[in-house]
Amino acid sequence: MKEKRIREITNRLPKNKIRFDCRHYTGYKPCGISEFCDGCPQYQTRGLRILIIKLAALGDVLRTTPILAGLKKIYPQSHITWMTDAAALPLLKGNPLIDKLCIMDAEGILIVSQSTFELALNFEKEDRALALFESVRAKDKRGFKFSEAGTLGIANQSSLYSLQLGLHDELKYKLNEETYQQTIFKMAELPFNGEDYIIEISTAAAEFAANFAKKNNLKKRICVGINTGCGGAFETKKWTAQGFVDFCRMMAKDGDCDLLLLGGARECEFNKSIMEQCGDILIDTGCDNPLEIFLGIISLCDVVVSSDSLAAHIALALKKQTIIFFGPTCAQEVDVYGRGEKIVVNFPCAPCYLKTCRNLPRCMDKLDAGRVYEAVRRRIEFLRTHRS
Repeated sequence: MKEKRIREITNRLPKNKIRFDCRHYTGYKPCGISEFCDGCPQYQTRGLRILIIKLAALGDVLRTTPILAGLKKIYPQSHITWMTDAAALPLLKGNPLIDKLCIMDAEGILIVSQSTFELALNFEKEDRALALFESVRAKDKRGFKFSEAGTLGIANQSSLYSLQLGLHDELKYKLNEETYQQTIFKMAELPFNGEDYIIEISTAAAEFAANFAKKNNLKKRICVGINTGCGGAFETKKWTAQGFVDFCRMMAKDGDCDLLLLGGARECEFNKSIMEQCGDILIDTGCDNPLEIFLGIISLCDVVVSSDSLAAHIALALKKQTIIFFGPTCAQEVDVYGRGEKIVVNFPCAPCYLKTCRNLPRCMDKLDAGRVYEAVRRRIEFLRTHRS
């Protein structure tokens, strides 16, 4: 009986009837949809195989996610693989438009370099990404690649403007009016129609957020997140501790909002100083939260105040009203999607993208707390008007 059944099964699964290209095929376990490939009514080809390489600068990884919707509009029948650094995984895990997520390690490099794609997109300028891009087997490559001289070059003419932005300060700082999203869509040769960020909150992050809200009696009033961090690359983006303190005191006088202090490991002492000056007008969310949990905390906020940093992009992705202040970086490259305001500190030498600044005062020293306060009040009124 067993031998008969074995023959029945194996005869239904000859090599030429196994749907290796089916979206549901894994190869190491049943798909859970049909017992056999042959005649399955839910067979769906993976379609065009697409690779995206965007590794680092976590805010940039997140604001690259709109490209997914753009690709799906043009290539609805497609299978998208995204190569990124391990640090960015919480920003991309669970994304419904990413079919395969690979980490830029030995295993991930081996998998991607031995796979075949119809279209490969590289938005990363680092040598390690360029080297991987060179090794990828793809019929069509767009984005950054090694030049014949072994330096940063481009794979397609439509990526030239993005390269030029990095070669000429006046073009990037003063003349360019394209957002980051518009620029990468141009590199990918896709039309940009306002495609938005895509992000998913994990179950663990949602549960943490719910417990935090319950513990601190949140959600009865508007919740304002105040992010003091700016990432490690450009410390010049950081606002002053006194600026944050003055802003928090202005908000506390109104007495109609909960104020959450946000920050990462680099802001531990900085936030401690702010808490010492502000006392119980602030709720300290801590500086040791993993990125996954940090997403959950920001999800509790109705309004987020931040420098041009990862927290600002998370807030925008989560559809929060977002106030972003700019000094050494380019405000025109950030799209707030009508969900916030950009406060630009006009300074003779800004923007500059310098990691350190010798000038005193610095541009961010001149950011007035009153400007930030007024912008936040406008967004609060916007929320109240639209909620009623």
